[in-house]
Amino acid sequence: MCTGKCSKFIGICLYPLALLSIICNIFLFFPDFQTIYSKEEAEGLYRLTDEIKYMGGVVGGGILVLIPAIHIHSTGRQGCCSNRCGMFLSIIFAAVGLAGALYSGIIAVFGLIRGPVCMYENECTESYLGNTDIWETCEEPENIVVFNIGLFSALLVAACLELLLCGFQVLNGLFGCICGTCNHKEVCTLDTKVTSFLKVKSFIYRIYY
Repeated sequence: MCTGKCSKFIGICLYPLALLSIICNIFLFFPDFQTIYSKEEAEGLYRLTDEIKYMGGVVGGGILVLIPAIHIHSTGRQGCCSNRCGMFLSIIFAAVGLAGALYSGIIAVFGLIRGPVCMYENECTESYLGNTDIWETCEEPENIVVFNIGLFSALLVAACLELLLCGFQVLNGLFGCICGTCNHKEVCTLDTKVTSFLKVKSFIYRIYY
């Protein structure tokens, strides 16, 4: 498979992951699917965990992945025209996606570790993740622990997949930048790699100088 088609595949895969991250983060603002807790938070009461307000899913796994996905996908749609400039830019965009996915993943991990904000019956000092028996101590919002774990886990899985795809696009973009997006009629030999590398170096030199 040529690097152009790989870019198109990666871009298409990133779309649903970015959308999933945005949706999960938005749902976290409405525990038990009610708006009352967000309203009380806006009034100054502590009703939502801080990790929700850091917008890891919307900003990190969402916007910072969606924008690179659009460019990566469009680079792949160039077909076999040896669009080395587009592949070079896709490396930069993929790096932005990596940063966004990493941010989203870190926020999701801390969200899982700290747990939800709830009204509890008895205070418990042990980790709630390893002991499902203490989940019922959270009386309000209803089923908030399952709600919190489910959405933050989805954010974490999406972030990990985004990291893998964006990381692979960095390597794919580097190879495509050197050898071109696709070669049907010629093999990318060492001589062509060196020649292509010199062309890219000359292109970068013209940009900066």
